[in-house]
Amino acid sequence: MRVLVTGARGKVGRAVVPALQAAGHEVVATDLGEPRFGLPPEGEPPYVKADLTDAGEVYALVGGAADGEGVKAGRFDAVVHAAAIPAPGRHAPHVIFSNNLTATFNVVEACVRWGVPRLVNLSSESIVGFLFAERPFYPAYLPIDEAHPITPQDPYALAKHFGEQICDAAVRRSDLRCVSLRPSWVQDPESYRTQLARFVADRSMVVANGWSYIDAADLAEAVRLAVECDLPGHEVFFVAAADTMGGRDLYEAWRAAFPDAPTELRPLPRPDASALDCRRAAELLGWRPTRSWRDYLTPDGRPLDVSAD
Repeated sequence: MRVLVTGARGKVGRAVVPALQAAGHEVVATDLGEPRFGLPPEGEPPYVKADLTDAGEVYALVGGAADGEGVKAGRFDAVVHAAAIPAPGRHAPHVIFSNNLTATFNVVEACVRWGVPRLVNLSSESIVGFLFAERPFYPAYLPIDEAHPITPQDPYALAKHFGEQICDAAVRRSDLRCVSLRPSWVQDPESYRTQLARFVADRSMVVANGWSYIDAADLAEAVRLAVECDLPGHEVFFVAAADTMGGRDLYEAWRAAFPDAPTELRPLPRPDASALDCRRAAELLGWRPTRSWRDYLTPDGRPLDVSAD
């Protein structure tokens, strides 16, 4: 399949591109960074610079108008939309909302108009609403699944919510099929060492998402399965690692951090299970997480030597 990956230079895109290539797909990458002119190095996909908030650029890109060094013209079989400002707080709210929502609308609209068969949309666990809420509240129940109420307050989660609704509208009016993935906090080898390690080392650190996370390579596998699936309409899936950061007992840690939370604590498959229920992704996509923080860190948060992997 010929696949376009937006946000190809971000944390998710950097994992998705080689995963799709390894599966035999012909990948074209796009992002805001400047291209390197000349044929791409061996193994690196063709790259096109594009501002996804510019409808004309997106329409030309998704329609396969690019025809130059390493990029041939022609329609794509699938588009993976991973481009976004990745969280609230470091940009003005209107910048986050307008950038992320406009980019998603333009990509979906271009897929509809050009007849692209499949879109994989990177949504977020934050869509539920409580993770970045200005007026804090708790989830109705744990582990969270796709039936949980969606009540976002912040501009990032709100844009992701509307992005999923844009996908809903697209499948009503066209033959486009969509999969929206809601990943937890994405980790790569570098961020395990510089970010997640602190939560493993310090058991008192609280994360409102129930200490959930996902390995970038596992997320890339979920994207690959979504690209290749034949699911109709628009399907939505949470995706997360099987365990919590540092192997915390989820409910013990939750009660200690949020003693007044009215959250219903439902049965878990194991004490250190993720706060996100990913059974639906297993049932419909055949996806299961295979990586853990334990592959990168010691139980006290020190980096393991994984250079030989």
